[in-house]
Amino acid sequence: MDQNTVLQQVNQFWSILDEMSQNNPGAYRTFIERQLREGAEGLTPPRPHCCLRSSVQRPEDKILYVNLCGWKRVPAPSAPTQPVPVCGGKLEMVAEKNENYCVVEVAFNPEVLQRAEASTQEMEQIHLLALSFIQQQHKLRLSQQFTVTKAKLKGSVQAMKRRLMMQHQCESSTPDPQTEPAPSLLQQISSLRMEETKEDSTIQLTLGKEEGKAKPGLIEVISSTVSAKPQQPKHQITVCSESSASSSILKLCVELPGVCSVSQCRLSITKDDVLLKVEDMYYLHLWFPEPVSEETCCATFHKKKHMLIVTASVL
Repeated sequence: MDQNTVLQQVNQFWSILDEMSQNNPGAYRTFIERQLREGAEGLTPPRPHCCLRSSVQRPEDKILYVNLCGWKRVPAPSAPTQPVPVCGGKLEMVAEKNENYCVVEVAFNPEVLQRAEASTQEMEQIHLLALSFIQQQHKLRLSQQFTVTKAKLKGSVQAMKRRLMMQHQCESSTPDPQTEPAPSLLQQISSLRMEETKEDSTIQLTLGKEEGKAKPGLIEVISSTVSAKPQQPKHQITVCSESSASSSILKLCVELPGVCSVSQCRLSITKDDVLLKVEDMYYLHLWFPEPVSEETCCATFHKKKHMLIVTASVL
C-alpha cells in the first residue's frame, strides 16, 4: 500500500476509536482490555513441557531430541474436531563431548497440553503429532520408536527460545483450506461500533464554558500546515412553550456541512451561553435569550442532515 492509503486507514482507525470511546464506553473498555490481555499473552515466552528422544534414519543416522513446549502465541483449536495448530522451531545440530545430536522444538497452545495430560492415550497422540510435524517440516525420516526423557528440556531455555523465534510461523498439522483468516484490528473495532441504522446519535455535553474543564478528545491530530480560520455555521435559536406544561423549551439548530461524526464536535453549555467548536471548520458562541437549566440540556447530531440540535428547559 502507498503512503496515502496507510495514512487514510490510520485516520479511520483513530476516528473509530474516538467515536467508540464517546458513544459506547463499555465496548471501548472491553476492546482495550482484550487487546492488552492478548498482547501480554503474546509476549509470554514458551515453557518446556517434555522432551522426546528419537533418531533420524535419513539422510543420516543421528539422535534427535524434540522439545515439546507450551506457547500462548500458538492458537488453540477452535473446536475439538478442528486440526491442532503447531509451531516448529529451527532444526539445529549440536556437538558435545559425549554426544552429537539434532534438537528441534515443537510448540502447542498450553491448553492443548493441559487437556492431554489427563489421558495417557491423548498425550501419546500429541507426541506422535509432534514427530509427524517434524518429519513434514524438515523432510526427515524418523524412527518409529521414541522415548520420553526424564528431563523436560534438552539444552537451555535460551536456546529453545532462540530456535523458536527464528522460525515462529505457526502452521496446522493438517491445514484446512476453508479456514478464514483472523479479522484485522480495524475489523474488530468496527464490529464493536454502535449500529449506524439510527439517524440520531447523542453527543456528550460539557457543562461549564471554561475550556479547561472540557473533556479532551481521545485522539488529537496535530497538523504541520497553517489551518484556515473556523467559520460561524448557520444556526437558528427559538424558544417555545410546551403544550402540556407551563415551562418553555429553548431549541438551537446548527447546520454543520462536512461534519460526519459527533467526535468532531466540542460542545460546552452553561445556563447563559453555548460554545461549539469543530476543529479547523466551525466556531459558534451564542448567548441564550433566556437562562436555561443546565441539567436538562440535551444535544443530538443528525448524521444524514449534518445538523446539531440542542434543547434545554428555560428557567
